[in-house]
Amino acid sequence: MMARIDSTCESFEGANPWRQTALRTATVGGVFCIVVIALLLTNFVRRTVFDARRVEELDRLKIEILSRSNDEELMTRIRQLDLRVRRERIRRLDFSRKGSYLLAGGVVVLLIGLKWARSFRKKLPWPQPRGDMRDVQVREATLARRAVTVGLAVLGSGALLLSLNPQVDFDKAGKGGASYPSTEQVGRNWPRFRGPGGLGISAYGNAPVSWNGATGEGILWKSKVPLPGHNSPVVWEGRVFLSGADANEREVNCFDAFTGELLWQKAVDTPADSNAKPPDVMEDTGFAAPTCVTDGRRVFAIFANGDVGCFDVEGKKLWTRSLGVPESAYGYASSLDVYRNLVLIQYDQANAEDEKSKMMALNASSGATVWETKRPVGGAWASPIVAKVGNQDQLITCGDPWVVAYNPGNGAELWRAECLGADLAPSPIYAGGLVLAIESNTKVVAIRPDGRGDVGKTHIVWMAEDGIPDICSPVGNGQVVILLTSDGTLTCYRTADGAKLWEKDLGTYFKASPTLVGDRLYLLSEKGVMFIAEVGGEYKELARCELGEGCHASPAFGDGRIYIRGLEQLYCIGTAALQNR
Repeated sequence: MMARIDSTCESFEGANPWRQTALRTATVGGVFCIVVIALLLTNFVRRTVFDARRVEELDRLKIEILSRSNDEELMTRIRQLDLRVRRERIRRLDFSRKGSYLLAGGVVVLLIGLKWARSFRKKLPWPQPRGDMRDVQVREATLARRAVTVGLAVLGSGALLLSLNPQVDFDKAGKGGASYPSTEQVGRNWPRFRGPGGLGISAYGNAPVSWNGATGEGILWKSKVPLPGHNSPVVWEGRVFLSGADANEREVNCFDAFTGELLWQKAVDTPADSNAKPPDVMEDTGFAAPTCVTDGRRVFAIFANGDVGCFDVEGKKLWTRSLGVPESAYGYASSLDVYRNLVLIQYDQANAEDEKSKMMALNASSGATVWETKRPVGGAWASPIVAKVGNQDQLITCGDPWVVAYNPGNGAELWRAECLGADLAPSPIYAGGLVLAIESNTKVVAIRPDGRGDVGKTHIVWMAEDGIPDICSPVGNGQVVILLTSDGTLTCYRTADGAKLWEKDLGTYFKASPTLVGDRLYLLSEKGVMFIAEVGGEYKELARCELGEGCHASPAFGDGRIYIRGLEQLYCIGTAALQNR
């Protein structure tokens, strides 16, 4: 009798239309999951293998164009490949996102089907009189067709979803065909030490002219900086970047430019294969004197021990390198610059006869060395600049005893002038068609940059020896060049011929370099007092604004805002109306 009951139960389970429907639903869900997984794996392989090869080819072509800037055929090829890479990247990412949603849906259908089938298996019926099997078969066939129809509908919807292209304007995305920002984008931001071109000139004329740190007037926000450093803030479209370090730690910080919130802080760890030890540095220099540089997608930082770190703007570490601890009497302080897809590093150290100084360019994407050029100079603390001279970009550097210009794309030397001495800290500028270089405490030299080879006897236009800075870099608007010494002597020269126009003793000390905002001059003292003056035939002071905290770093300027790094806090100066617009 029991054997007959068991047989009947098994027969019932096998013939139960609801259980059969559940099993078919689970089968459809399982097959759907397998198909989606196969598609996702194929997409992953294509992205990591085939797309990666295209990216490597694109990087190679971008490096090649640096030395063949007039090759229109090569530039067109780069643009086409860049557009193709970006199209594929967007499609692959969109495919992965939609595929993951579909896989999750398929898993849910599979689990529901299995759970449904299991629930029917648990209900063992008592033997019942045998009914009309035709009704059962019709009902079973109907339910099965419905289950298959639903499964096919899900699979068809998934296929349709995967086939949809992301709503991206590829023509707009492909304009320019370059992975680096345009000159216009750079000009709207403050991406490096002293802003675009290292000139100390703001693109905006609406900088604040009144604030008070004690009362909070004009202070939009202030935020604690985690680690010390005398480097200046750099700003790119809503983000402010700083670096900080002590003898044991090095990190990059990112703040929200509108609220002051610390968005992220990331350590720059010395690579495992480096034996670098913390260098000896002066307190005034510290372990994080060089200012970061950003291209809007990544931020790059270098420290006194020679470590270089690169992060994307969201804080993801992309690469690090150790260049070795530089031999520097006071501590390494030259800030970075970027040129297209290259990170430029002026790595001057020791004495000229030691042959340890070099100019180098790293691939911004990988950190690999693209080119490296030995420099016939000793240690210096000046930062390089890239200037557009006629139709050619020039990388201009100062070291003892040479001002040297290079092709920034390949490191080839263009010209040099022997006119400087030791302990160089102020950085050069390009203004009024002249390169203006400073020998600390000694002289300012104006050089015409259109020569080749040694131009020391042919292209030096003028020299002057009054009011020469030892730390602060010059600023000029094409008509005049203004110098600021550490003890507060402000001197104005005519750019064309070096005629001294006026001099003013401000009676306080400075380490930050001056900045021009339209026809106004901004000078930040060591005590955190901003002197605002009119640029003209004489010194005419317009305002003095006190921050209430000591300052060594040069300020950064944006649209209606000034970002000032104090010894402990980062400040944003501006108006609430502009903040909320």
